[in-house]
Amino acid sequence: MKKNLLHLVCLIVTACALWGCIENDLPYPRIQAQILSIEADGMTQAPIIDNATQSVQLTLADTINLRRVNITNVTMTPDAVATPAIVGVQDLSKPAMFTLSIYQEYQWTISAVQNIAREIAVVGQVGSATIDAKNKRARVYVNERVDLSNVVFTTLQLGPAGITTYSPDIDSLHDFSHGMRHVEVRYHDVVEDWTIYVIHTESKVTLSSVDAWTRVAWLYGAGLEENDNRFEYREATAQEWTAVPEEYMLERKGTFSARLINLRPNTQYVARAIIVGEDGIEESSNEITFTTEGEYILPNGSFDEWWKDGSVWNPWSETGLQWWDTGNKGAATLGESNTVPTDDAVEGKAAMLQTRFVGVAGIGKLAAGNIFVGKFGKVDGTNGIIHLGQPCNYRPTRLKGYYKYTNGPIDYADKELSDMIGQPDCMNIYMALGDWDEPVEIRTNPKNRKEFDVNDPKIIAYATMSSTEPTNDYVPFELELEYRSTSRVPNYLIIIATGSRYGDYFTGSTQSTLYVDEFALEWDY
Repeated sequence: MKKNLLHLVCLIVTACALWGCIENDLPYPRIQAQILSIEADGMTQAPIIDNATQSVQLTLADTINLRRVNITNVTMTPDAVATPAIVGVQDLSKPAMFTLSIYQEYQWTISAVQNIAREIAVVGQVGSATIDAKNKRARVYVNERVDLSNVVFTTLQLGPAGITTYSPDIDSLHDFSHGMRHVEVRYHDVVEDWTIYVIHTESKVTLSSVDAWTRVAWLYGAGLEENDNRFEYREATAQEWTAVPEEYMLERKGTFSARLINLRPNTQYVARAIIVGEDGIEESSNEITFTTEGEYILPNGSFDEWWKDGSVWNPWSETGLQWWDTGNKGAATLGESNTVPTDDAVEGKAAMLQTRFVGVAGIGKLAAGNIFVGKFGKVDGTNGIIHLGQPCNYRPTRLKGYYKYTNGPIDYADKELSDMIGQPDCMNIYMALGDWDEPVEIRTNPKNRKEFDVNDPKIIAYATMSSTEPTNDYVPFELELEYRSTSRVPNYLIIIATGSRYGDYFTGSTQSTLYVDEFALEWDY
């Protein structure tokens, strides 16, 4: 008996020793320290937080001194510590480095940019001034009748409005007989040496550029501000010129533009600018030949094609192109798919997006039914990672389709949105075009959450609609895209629809169901 007892004690001591060895050899948990949110005085749009490059970019009003930026709040991964402290006044005239520590150390960079509206205008100017902010140079072209020794400036803004001083000032800046002048520009603690050139040009009118889409083209010209400026166009094979209608003109001053519609896809055109002088004589500019783009049909925009892989419904045929996807792979880990095909459709089949609680014995999460252009990445615990967007180089005018919606009061909410309990759930459909280099990654895990940023500078066009109103039947809708540039060509197209707008935060109503059908792109006629 004593021998057995002694043997048992030895085993316990040995096990404890081994446990101690194992415990000491275990590595520290690898939890990446990240900046999750940040706020600063003078922010004009949401910050761009990139966990891949461990960087933050703030966009600030031009009235903010970049050498004294007041960061008012920052949220980091729980238990992470920043050295030096991020909150407080920081010098962001150049990127600032911070070390975030949580078991390991991570180097983060915070930088700031400002969009200063710079503008120069003089009497007799032809077109817009060319302003090179990086090299502190500006060029202004004027008609040959302008006396370069007596140039009259009507606008001079090379720094933030209201706080910038110039030497010489606008009232003393006249003599450009040598073609250029140096101007000292001061704002905040910044002192800049600008070189301004005023140059004669023989051209009274020029066609600067043409941005051709599918059935619309944007024309940009430059001429004398005091004259009648307009455009003409024709098909490349035609002989007769057609005047761009007055209602298509956007600007009629020195720098003028037009939005020309009713064009044919995949067709070559020629455009030119026209100026009508005070004597009534017309002069034409250089000509630019351009070709309109083709039209693009959304793959499976009818939502008629589906196949089921186990418990996961997929919005494409088994042997077809995967263009749309859903969050079904996440929802089906604890239940059935909540985005499924239905015969309750405008035509053929439709997509039915149900919001419901997924789990076992009350343990789980709210899953909002959704359908999106892109691919579901993977399940991250009880969260998900998706990749929004499919390649597309076309520029449509709008997205049209049909939806039907039933909803209820929000009965599940993330702790961040707990005050929304009881409010009506909200459906949401949005579309974006952008020149991203790859699909946009979205993560729902609160530890490293990454949402879709509507202020992302990569976005070229965006449109969205939301509603808390239920419908008895299908309702047609149109999402008119708002373009932020007419010249940039997109690489990716994003469309997403959900019956619970805050589904990324596991917030919504288990009574909500959104039906969508017959999605298509439209082009201006």
